[in-house]
Amino acid sequence: MTLSFELTQDAPETCAAPCVVAGVFEDGTLSAAAARVDEKSGGAIRRLFESGDVSGKLGATHLLFALAGIAAPRVLVVGLGDTKKFDAARFARANTEAARALKGLPLDRAVSYLTELDVPGKDAAWKVRSAALASDAQAYKYTATLRPREKSPKPEFSAMAFAASAPFAGALAQASAIAQGVRFARELGNLPPNICTPAYIAEKAQRLALEHPGVTCEVLEEERMHKLGMGALLGVAMGSANAPRLIALQWNGAGEAQPHALVGKGVTFDSGGINIKPSAGMEEMKFDMCGAAGVLGAFLAAVEMKLKLNLVCVVPTVENMPGGRAQRPSDVVTTMSGQTVEILNTDAEGRLILCDALTYVQKFKPQVIVDAATLTGACVVALGKHASGLMTQDDALANELLAAGEATLDRAWRLPLWDDYQSQLDTGYADVANIGGKYAGAITAGCFLARFTEGFRWAHLDIAGSAWEEGRKGSATGRPVPLLAQWLMNRAG
Repeated sequence: MTLSFELTQDAPETCAAPCVVAGVFEDGTLSAAAARVDEKSGGAIRRLFESGDVSGKLGATHLLFALAGIAAPRVLVVGLGDTKKFDAARFARANTEAARALKGLPLDRAVSYLTELDVPGKDAAWKVRSAALASDAQAYKYTATLRPREKSPKPEFSAMAFAASAPFAGALAQASAIAQGVRFARELGNLPPNICTPAYIAEKAQRLALEHPGVTCEVLEEERMHKLGMGALLGVAMGSANAPRLIALQWNGAGEAQPHALVGKGVTFDSGGINIKPSAGMEEMKFDMCGAAGVLGAFLAAVEMKLKLNLVCVVPTVENMPGGRAQRPSDVVTTMSGQTVEILNTDAEGRLILCDALTYVQKFKPQVIVDAATLTGACVVALGKHASGLMTQDDALANELLAAGEATLDRAWRLPLWDDYQSQLDTGYADVANIGGKYAGAITAGCFLARFTEGFRWAHLDIAGSAWEEGRKGSATGRPVPLLAQWLMNRAG
């Protein structure tokens, strides 16, 4: 369950919530709410700042108890950093750290006055939406495969109110819908691969359709895919005991209009196949279906918002394993499009399942296609964990997606998709090879996909760096749900 969100116009000094949240800058400048709390409490915050107990450093939190003249039993003071550098990213950071502190306290709800802050270039709706999403992201906790524990007698943080007037209730509803999509994606991504199999993802998609009027779901199994000629997708699945699925969800929110299409890579575990990956870090390959999780989450968000557009979401999902039936380097497969592919590396499998899915989605005659995939380590090398890689030959579409990323801080960075790179995919044994050599690996992967989208407006998001946090306790991030949801909102108008 996501956090419960609401708006309030209560004054910070009279608000009776278990905790109120206010901000202070490094130079001692107090937010409007902090100034009111300070005045009514006889200068409590300024004294603590002057003593060094409250620093104002960005993200630093300090909890004050039972201030005289303040109705709330707790006041959480959050550092806002340098006044001259305060921007959208720092606003999000302050809200993130506030929520991180709140979820560790024995309370069920809090009221944040950070939404009263002035953020250059951002309106009140953006502040409400961003604060809510940052708060919910911190409140998320994975428990699916942990031993059930006795319910704690202390309250669990479950509700957040933000200082804003009633006209911004729509922004809060949008935040709630996007938060549901993000949580859906994170939960799928975090599940272990013995649970989150292709069949499991298909079941989740079918359940989503059953729970939301206006949504339909079709699941294609091996026999149907064979008939359609999906040799690339089926080739990846050959080494696994878990059979593949191809999922097609549809939402009709705009009558007869051409749909928008989302396609997501769903490799539920990627061993690399015959070209097996190194053992170190292989456990993170359960996250190789985060593209699928991301587009499913964005689809859910769009449906929850009842966006006035038609939307198709296609998810090819497989497990890539070595085995007696697994495809080999030098195999040649025939794709649904009729193009043949020489398999030079079985660990370049994501593009193989995507190429058939991209061909399949064209039957819906979409006006635009966007795919998301944890596609290449090369993209992580190029951009790190902060930005997703964006590739398209459509400048207008690129600008739309980049703007949506900036608006949500789910950022992407455009990489070239010039025809110059296509020659790296040449081979003497098929129409195209599935890898392009050691240089520009993220770009040549995009070039491969481009061969299956000719005649359509299409963009590719490589989320290999942004989809999860590394390490034993690393979690799926839910990206690019915020970016895609915002883009769909903008497209719906």
